[in-house]
Amino acid sequence: MRPSLKIPALRIAVVLALLAPVGAAVARPPKVAQHPGRNGKLTENQLQMAKIAWKYFENNFQADTCLVNAVDNYPSTTMWDAGSSLGALISAFELGVVDEDTFHSRVRCTLITLGKLDLYKGELPNKAYDTRTGAMVNYANEPGEIGYSALDIGRLLIWLRILQERQPHYIPAVNAIVARWNFCNLLDKCGTLYGAVPEGAGTVYLQEGRLGYEEYAAKGFQLWGFDTKEASRLEPMELDRIHGIDIPFDSRDPRLLGAHNYVVTESYALDGIELNWDNAGDRSLDDMRHSDKTAADFAGRVYDVQEARHAATGILTARTEHQLDAAPWFVYDTVYSDGYRWNTITDDGRYLPASAAVSTKAAFSLWALWDTPYTQLLYTAMVGKFDPERGYYEGVYEHSGVEIKTFTANSNGIILETLLYKVQGKLLRFGPGALPSWASTEGDVARSSCQLPSHQRSPCGAAPSR
Repeated sequence: MRPSLKIPALRIAVVLALLAPVGAAVARPPKVAQHPGRNGKLTENQLQMAKIAWKYFENNFQADTCLVNAVDNYPSTTMWDAGSSLGALISAFELGVVDEDTFHSRVRCTLITLGKLDLYKGELPNKAYDTRTGAMVNYANEPGEIGYSALDIGRLLIWLRILQERQPHYIPAVNAIVARWNFCNLLDKCGTLYGAVPEGAGTVYLQEGRLGYEEYAAKGFQLWGFDTKEASRLEPMELDRIHGIDIPFDSRDPRLLGAHNYVVTESYALDGIELNWDNAGDRSLDDMRHSDKTAADFAGRVYDVQEARHAATGILTARTEHQLDAAPWFVYDTVYSDGYRWNTITDDGRYLPASAAVSTKAAFSLWALWDTPYTQLLYTAMVGKFDPERGYYEGVYEHSGVEIKTFTANSNGIILETLLYKVQGKLLRFGPGALPSWASTEGDVARSSCQLPSHQRSPCGAAPSR
């Protein structure tokens, strides 16, 4: 039997009360002498940027759960956005935008909520939750179980580990959260990532992730001791030469498998900002060297081709997924996808070129990671795109320059991350020694660390089918 949801939640609350009182000593991460891209303290204007981005989290914070709305004034969130919100809180605190009392109060409350969320089929966090109550919902914010996303959970796992390393007194509470989760159907023995989708009275587990996002999320699971060999494997992969630059893309056919092979800025930029394009367990303090050289190389190509497009066409380019301020509300704005260059599509593959945009989070991510005249041009173009009472806009439409007047936790959270990266470099800073094991020892011993599902889905080495 799985342990009662009340037991871990109570344990988390007790641990937090004992180990993280307001005013507790703060374990500051070591500073590095140099890292790629922008270095140094924030200017007054950049500190103001951080305060404006944090305004989003002040406005969309739900006091009863300490969850944050993923989109302005809409009380729903995903685990990806929960990771972005935790990253925003840590970054705002480190930058001096949030005081210690506020930081610890919000962290404690957030962890208590994460520790008592109902889980999809008792396994893992649902794809969406009502931020007011913490209840499982569908994307219309109506009650319902809609499966889980391995990519979203991977991002949250990265930020839970960053929290533990920066604030060690939260280690037991975070471990208790992750120990509730049952990963047996998310990872098979080949190290393939699977998301879950309800079908009738049962569940279908579908291979999840394409080149870029898949490897980034896999590092989140590696940080917690999982083997992600298949998810971390680059193949199947091909190259497309765009403006003289070979751009890697996932060669699994979207027409056959139903999953698009988006090439965007976000996954590669987050890998650089949070993990320095390192292997998950790399404890080096030298940010000028990258132990995951392929990730650093691919990220550089994704940057270079966007600069090259601007040089060739005059179109300011910083592309990634982003929200819209009208239906269909969300697009993947890509360097390459589904056989087409500079393709802007919905998640069901509809082509929407008028929705192409200069993404605020992409522009600031490129600015933070590459210190070049082009990224300074992006910075200058986007630094004023905000509402001082609501945060930074999602971006500006590529051809018209009209602002996308939508505000999100992901964009404003990533902006705060980029600013902290400028000051500190790699955001995952390992403390001395290994962290205590998180695996559950209650009920079914260590079921949470199970990597062998009850049924075999795909042979190792073969591209799994959807």
